[in-house]
Amino acid sequence: MNVVIPKEIAPGERRVAVTPDIAGRIVKAGNAVVLERGAGVNAGFLDEQYASSGVTLVDGAQAAYANAELTLKVQRPQDDEIALLPEGSALLAFLQPLVNPQFAQRLSQRRITSFSMELIPRISRAQSMDALSSQATVSGYKAVLLAADALPKFFPMLMTAAGTIPPAKVLVLGAGVAGLQAIATARRLGAVVSGFDVRAVVKEQVESLGATFVSSSMQEGAEGAGGYAKALPEEQQRRDRELIATTAAGMDAIITTALIPGKPAPLLITQAAVTSMRPGSVIVDLAAEQGGNTEGCEPGSTVVRNGVTIMAPLNLPSSMPLHASQLYAKNVFALFEHLVKDGSLRMDMDDEITRGVTVTRDGQVTNDAVKARLAGGAT
Repeated sequence: MNVVIPKEIAPGERRVAVTPDIAGRIVKAGNAVVLERGAGVNAGFLDEQYASSGVTLVDGAQAAYANAELTLKVQRPQDDEIALLPEGSALLAFLQPLVNPQFAQRLSQRRITSFSMELIPRISRAQSMDALSSQATVSGYKAVLLAADALPKFFPMLMTAAGTIPPAKVLVLGAGVAGLQAIATARRLGAVVSGFDVRAVVKEQVESLGATFVSSSMQEGAEGAGGYAKALPEEQQRRDRELIATTAAGMDAIITTALIPGKPAPLLITQAAVTSMRPGSVIVDLAAEQGGNTEGCEPGSTVVRNGVTIMAPLNLPSSMPLHASQLYAKNVFALFEHLVKDGSLRMDMDDEITRGVTVTRDGQVTNDAVKARLAGGAT
């Protein structure tokens, strides 16, 4: 199979889908790998490293895509790239099909078989393929560093000749992968940390990291498919916002990570809660790409409201491209091994992983949730 690794051209994207070591494993499995020159440079991987792994280097996207049977990317192809994908070939990337179902329709029109890394099912045998979790680990870590950098005070307690400096108080909203990594990182930096989540099942995980678990009394039925939090009744959301507002008033930094797959991010921090926080406090909103958990946040920007800095970064994993790429490449290779046998795609649509990750095939959109979006229905 001819496997292609093109440059990522989405604005701000510095990751690469396949690292040199993983490229070498694909080659050893009997496949030909073609890399567009410079594809890995922004992540810290030189062309020479790929060449030594048996990869063929070519100049320009057109040459890279020319004979592609399977294209491996991080971000979904941009408009100019779609035309370069050979009809009937396959594509694997973060395709965001629930956000942009029309993109999936365009792929089906070109008879592209497509696999979206967001759709990996949350089951035990797919854990090594779970790119959302691996990249969330990066985001949770980096979010705390951003908060520590923006906060005008120390995170740890310091005992000095000039007096004792108390530790910063940090609240993490959402105890998924990103939230737990944020809790662990803030604790390592010496902060006093609290973790909020609507799912009672994560209480033990939060406390095992040395944080205090915070939640409303209404936690029943908060966990949806795959362990994700699900949308809650408005009355429970109101109670949660009130609890968060009360807790936020005493915090120096808040990291928000709450997301519901395929839906806008839930509003957790109201403007009133922001106003109650001390001047100089910091909020880092990791849900910015889905609208944000903070009222008044501006995705992709940093704003100051009532003396509180609200950061809403986009694509944080790209800010740590080397390790983010290494993690993503391992996820990609695990899925590659599942789908490719003896140099060809072997797709068993009765298999939960294959069925779940496939978006388009044989000129049709195959994913039920994406089809519902195209039809204007709910997922």
